[in-house]
Amino acid sequence: MSDSGKNIVMIGGGLGGLMTGAFLAKEGYKVTVLEKNRIAGGGLQCFRRKGAIFETGMHILGGFMPGNNLHKICVYLGIMDKLRIRHTDADCIDSITFGKEGETYSLPRGKEAFERYLAGRFPDQTDGLHRYMDALWALSEEVDLFYLRVDKGSMLREHSEEFLMPADEFIARYITSPDLAELLAYMNPMYGGVAGHTPAFVHALINVLYINGSSMFIDGSQQMADALEEIIVSAGGAIHTGDAVERVTVEDHLVRSVTTRNGKTYSGDLYISDIHPCALLELVPEKAFLKSYRARLREIPNSYSSFSVYIKFKENARQPFANHPCYFQEKHGDVWRLAEYEEETFPRGFMFLTPPAERQRRWADRMTVNCPMPFSAVARWADTTYGHRTAEYEDWKERTLRRVLDKLEIVRPGIRDDIEFCFASSPLTIRDFYGTKEGALYGYNRDCKNMALSQLPIATKVRNLLLTGQNINLHGICGVPLTAIETAECIVGNGNIVRKINEVYDSRR
Repeated sequence: MSDSGKNIVMIGGGLGGLMTGAFLAKEGYKVTVLEKNRIAGGGLQCFRRKGAIFETGMHILGGFMPGNNLHKICVYLGIMDKLRIRHTDADCIDSITFGKEGETYSLPRGKEAFERYLAGRFPDQTDGLHRYMDALWALSEEVDLFYLRVDKGSMLREHSEEFLMPADEFIARYITSPDLAELLAYMNPMYGGVAGHTPAFVHALINVLYINGSSMFIDGSQQMADALEEIIVSAGGAIHTGDAVERVTVEDHLVRSVTTRNGKTYSGDLYISDIHPCALLELVPEKAFLKSYRARLREIPNSYSSFSVYIKFKENARQPFANHPCYFQEKHGDVWRLAEYEEETFPRGFMFLTPPAERQRRWADRMTVNCPMPFSAVARWADTTYGHRTAEYEDWKERTLRRVLDKLEIVRPGIRDDIEFCFASSPLTIRDFYGTKEGALYGYNRDCKNMALSQLPIATKVRNLLLTGQNINLHGICGVPLTAIETAECIVGNGNIVRKINEVYDSRR
């Protein structure tokens, strides 16, 4: 599409839309972003409750250590120095606690340190653990874009035998200790892991990303959305929020215009969709896509969602600030079952963190708790919308919040006494605010049993309509920007942006 015009209309202003728009803005394109919510950013959005800042989705970051992929990307975009980021502790990027007995593991940063620590805790697994770690890094090397190398092909090109192996089987190939195998899968909530289905390469990319070093935004992730918006606007583009796209006009396999809820019409040379593909289907004429393509998009299973609890502590509370995420699992054997739902046993486990403030001291002022939850838990209220839920739903949400606090007391005894206020969100909240089907945290599930189904191409049969965002290739703070590069390079030429990222970074070292 390198000979196309310079005006681009972006449907959706999440991380994928803003990042793709920023890359194209640097290439001289005028990008108009249309976002349904009051503020752009998707999972980067923050909100305030009684003066306290809470993040909606982007809690923990990978790839921002110097030399890593997100750090290079942000240096290229000119925003790295604008982001207020705090790296997690070198001796503990994550802590994992099992059960009421409080068996806790504190995992250090870096491949060698990570391996050395676990070999010390599981000495009889030393050899298998070493081979597992090497295999993990080898899988990540098979994805060129992860290392910002010019991509030689798609995820479905020829790969090693282990690349599409189920992640749980990949771990079991090297590890014979059930406890260690479970511990090595602790990041499941970061990628929606499902036993027998999640491919080993997804497990590898997420683990390598975070073992290399993780970080958190200071005072919220909205700052990254704001920085990306500034790139787009400075290049002559525009960000229009609070006005959802309601119709995409397609004629002769070309998008001619999009129309918003407020009746405004926008036209461009190219159009990019950052919304869930099933949401896009509702906007375009039925004849725009083949019936088989529509059926395929609706057939792909979505990843699970989350029940989240947001806590503000009292002024005089003494809840320790943890400079890393904390994982809790009520008992061994549940790491691949965390998203199964029964009200009486929920939650089986969760991740909680204390977001850092600008002048962070010993005590935390906030906490966010994320509990994996399938959409089926709230399906009976699927026809309701935010602000118009039923009393039955509100009662269920309150009961569920109390259950989360009960389990949180196991790892933070007496925490209830320190809470000034707290509230919760459910998969319905995520669905309504993000516009993602079934409130899926990570978009479509990547299923190694049928990768051809869940791996969507960026280009569509509508010739000037491309896709970007977490449903295409990879999700998350790393996967979405990498997909944004691929989408932008469909327009400016394969490898052009990757080469520029590396050239700029190398010139500033």
